[in-house]
Parts: sequence; structure tokens; C-alpha cells
Amino acid sequence: MSIKLVAIDIDGTLLNEKREITNEVKEAIAQAVAKDVAIVLCTGRPLPGVQDQLNELNLYQDNDYVITYNGALVQQTKSGEIIARHGLSYEDFLEIEVMARRVGSHLHSIDDQAIYTANRDISAYTIHEASLVKMPLKYRTVDEMTPDMQIVKMMMIDEPEILDAAIDRLPQAFREKYTTVKSAPYYFEVLNKAASKGAAVANLAQHLGITQDEVMAIGDNENDLSMIEYAGIGVAMGNAVPLVKKAANHITTSNDEHGVAEVIKKYVL
Repeated sequence: MSIKLVAIDIDGTLLNEKREITNEVKEAIAQAVAKDVAIVLCTGRPLPGVQDQLNELNLYQDNDYVITYNGALVQQTKSGEIIARHGLSYEDFLEIEVMARRVGSHLHSIDDQAIYTANRDISAYTIHEASLVKMPLKYRTVDEMTPDMQIVKMMMIDEPEILDAAIDRLPQAFREKYTTVKSAPYYFEVLNKAASKGAAVANLAQHLGITQDEVMAIGDNENDLSMIEYAGIGVAMGNAVPLVKKAANHITTSNDEHGVAEVIKKYVL
């Protein structure tokens, strides 16, 4: 079967180390779009953090879609129509907040409007995330976070050695209740159990009438693992973590060597 949908992670995959989309990658994507292949950016970022890339790749047409918040939200780019959304409840927020304090990690929460932290000593990684994804950062005590807020995901963030130690302290029951993925050495994301990149790509493919073997997914980090395992062709970047490389059907070149272009040319064009 030919590939009809390509799901592409952003950081470490679509973007090179200078956070740019190379001309080679842009050209390959444009050629795939011209063949009516759905190009779907699939990212842990919220929508404001991916709009520049969507504009640069001209993916705001009637039949374009985007997957954000590591699969918690699937929507059409032009109309904003939501295909699937799996957020966290207020009770989830309270449980995750207590757990982060118990295991010793900084934490922030994200809804459609902003990033919220209750840490007076705001983590540098929270500031980095707010800047990267172009979301306002707001200090809110736990009491100021209200049940009407629609939190999409939460992130434990800290120095890698502190974060790894905190992750090791998480009870198995907590891991089983939520989707938990490490998206960077300093980011550990906690989402609704129904949310993952793999589930989101599967939901979108079904919505579009595309079969599993007609899907290709490209990524580099642990949060990409579920979509790489789901796809008919799962692709790991040359710079991917070992776990992703082990699960992939194909390993392309690195993000600094136009790896996305290489694999689109091989399997799509």
C-alpha cells in the first residue's frame, strides 16, 4: 500500500539543531503534499508553539490537521475543528500536583491559554518551555487553580538527574493511571490515559479513512514511540534515542542531515 499520511514530530525531527526547517525538508514535504499525502505535525507543543511551522509549510489548507500536546488534541488547522481531545480533570490536577511534590520535582500545568506553575522558585525549564511554545507563563497557587480550567497536560520538569530520581519514585499505580512520557532529558509529561501520539494518529487516520499500513511516523524521542509502533512504517531519526531506534522499521539520517526529507523521498516520492 502507498503512504497516505505522514506524522512528523517537530523538535529533534522536523527541526534541525538550529531550530530550522531545512530547504531539503521543505521541498520534500511540498512534493508529498502535491501528491495528496497528508502531512501531520505531531508534537508535544500546544498549538501556539507550532503555528510558525504550519505557516512555513503551508499546512493551513482545508484538509490539513495537527496533533498537539503529545496526542491530547487532534484538530483541523484551518477551522480549528476538534477531532479528538483528552484532557485532565481537576481531580487529576490535584493528584498529579501532590505526587510531584512527593517525589521532589518541579511541575507546571498547561491549558489552551497559558502555562501555570505553583513554584515560587520557577524552574528554568518552565521558562524555557513557555518561550519555546509561545505561551504566557502564570504563577498560580494550587488554590487558585479552579475546576473550570481545562488542563490538557502537566509536566514534571527539572535537572535531568533530579527528574530521573523523581520518576523512579513514582508508584506503579500512578504510571498505570496516566500516559507518562519523557519528551526530553528534563521533561516528563503526564496526560490523560487515552492520550498519546500513537492513539492520536490512529484516531486521525480512521477519521480520514486511511489504514494503518498507509501511515508513516517519524520521530526521535520516547514520546514518539507510540506512533512509531502504530505506523505501517515507523521511522527513527539518526539522532533518536536507542529505544525509538529499536522500535523503528527504518532509521533515517539525523535532523541536521535532512532525515525527514530522506525518508519521505524513500517511501512517499
